[in-house]
Amino acid sequence: MIPFDDLLYVVFCAALAALAVAAVALAVLYGLRGRSVATQLIVVGAATVLATISGILVISFLMLLNDHDRSVVLAVVTSAGLVAMAVSVLLGRRLVAANRTLVEAVRADRFRPPTARLPAELAELSRELEAAYARLAAAHEREQALEASRRELVAWVSHDLRTPLAGLRAMAEALEDEVVSDADTVRRYHGRIRVESERLTEMVDDLFELSRIHAGALRLSRRRVGLADLVAEAVAGAEALARAKGVRLRGDVREGLPLQVDTGELGRALRNLVVNAIRHTPSDGAVEIIGEVLGGEARVTVADACGGIPEDDLPRVFDVAFRGEAARTPGGGAGLGLAIARGIVEAHAGRIGVANDGPGCRFEITLPLMA
Repeated sequence: MIPFDDLLYVVFCAALAALAVAAVALAVLYGLRGRSVATQLIVVGAATVLATISGILVISFLMLLNDHDRSVVLAVVTSAGLVAMAVSVLLGRRLVAANRTLVEAVRADRFRPPTARLPAELAELSRELEAAYARLAAAHEREQALEASRRELVAWVSHDLRTPLAGLRAMAEALEDEVVSDADTVRRYHGRIRVESERLTEMVDDLFELSRIHAGALRLSRRRVGLADLVAEAVAGAEALARAKGVRLRGDVREGLPLQVDTGELGRALRNLVVNAIRHTPSDGAVEIIGEVLGGEARVTVADACGGIPEDDLPRVFDVAFRGEAARTPGGGAGLGLAIARGIVEAHAGRIGVANDGPGCRFEITLPLMA
């Protein structure tokens, strides 16, 4: 039996030799850190074999083995080491082939996960790449939709600005050149100029509000307010327009619970819905605003008698500058009211939607109640 002290000495010498080989291998791996995984695996296999051989050499010399026994041991260890290196090379080639397959899939026009079986790490990377490409595709679609919406907005606003500006210019030139001189016509021109100026001001305000919403710069000053108060203010603000057009306007709150909202912004969103409903409802029609609490949420419904919206247009109703059929846009506007309403409602962590219902449409705003 080997004395304990001798055993410790042998272990120390073998470990020292293995550490020396490991240090050299680490230095070589650092120099080859940018090379293929197959090359690095060959270095690792060679280091393992050399560390084993160096330890056996140290042990054989310390144990005073004869040359024959030492040669036999070295031959066995070398054979096993060569087999281990061959396995390392095969593993490296498999990793390189799997990596090349993944790279080719990435370089394709549209990424599709390779059908070949990949190692677990590369398979996970493939799944993450697929998810990332899906997010990029969705972002690209959103960017294209926003760009199309921006171009449509510019076209609509340019058209809507050109018409009142042309009228203002014509009336101003007529007054300046004294083409019209009777008091009634002059008074009518002045009144028309004021109306068109207010219309342009409303359009500019809408554009500014929409730009704040899209830039995330909409700051809400929340305060406690009752659902009934919001509905009553919306009815009062649109009553004159409804009376002028001959539309019946009615508001009803079935259950009034407090909300924590920006009354000015949310009132504007609700007013946009009501004005839109009145404009699209024919004379002798009715617009109804109902406030209620369902499922722990406050819901405000604006129902009109516009005749309905084509099913294909429903998903685009809240898009910027979308107007649908020209016949449904009396009085015009830049088509920003519903887009602004959606932005304000979503800023309050709420939802807004539209559906055809009965003789017209039903717009719904859903808001969280106060905690």
